[in-house]
Amino acid sequence: MIDFAERRTVMVDTQVRPSDVTKFPIIEAMLSVPREEFVPKARREAAYAGENLELGGGRVVLEPRTLAKLLDTLDIQPGEAVLDVASGLGYSAAVLAALGAEVTAVESDPALLEGAKKALAGQSVALVAGPLAAGAPASGPYDVITIEGAIEQLPEAIAAQLKEGGRIGAIFMEGALGTARVGHKIDGAIAWRFAFNASAPVLSGFEKARAFVL
Repeated sequence: MIDFAERRTVMVDTQVRPSDVTKFPIIEAMLSVPREEFVPKARREAAYAGENLELGGGRVVLEPRTLAKLLDTLDIQPGEAVLDVASGLGYSAAVLAALGAEVTAVESDPALLEGAKKALAGQSVALVAGPLAAGAPASGPYDVITIEGAIEQLPEAIAAQLKEGGRIGAIFMEGALGTARVGHKIDGAIAWRFAFNASAPVLSGFEKARAFVL
């Protein structure tokens, strides 16, 4: 029988801590949330691998290092309202809830949403069904927005749901190269800064418009 608790500890000790993630609440959250419960059953043995874990349809669970570093940079505080976009089967939402955030998770895929409902049963996470690029305006605005996948550009609808002074974390892909960035909303506009290198599949609805060439 697989000892997932031991694998969780190894994940934190070999992937999270060495990546300069030192905030105790993040370490504790990633030690306490059973990642294997938030991946497809056929992929449970790979739940703690140091890579993005495929959910199908171009969707992934972000690798532990990437998620932990994003959360570390965003410095989420208990009680803050967080929008988790493309929450998949709910792992990121569960980690955010463990940090004490008030989490609204939006998911467009019916199968993933149903799986998330089961995996998050009993947790204080509000699940919203709908297009990822539309966010969840009814519960906004948000102190923090996290995106569980990559983007080429941020939809205006998502930007509008971030509070003035709020923070947003996202992975930007430019071809095969990706960078995680954190944005702060100042005077109605989001100012981005580089955080670290990372990559993930670009989410549908978050692509740049392609120029038409004759």
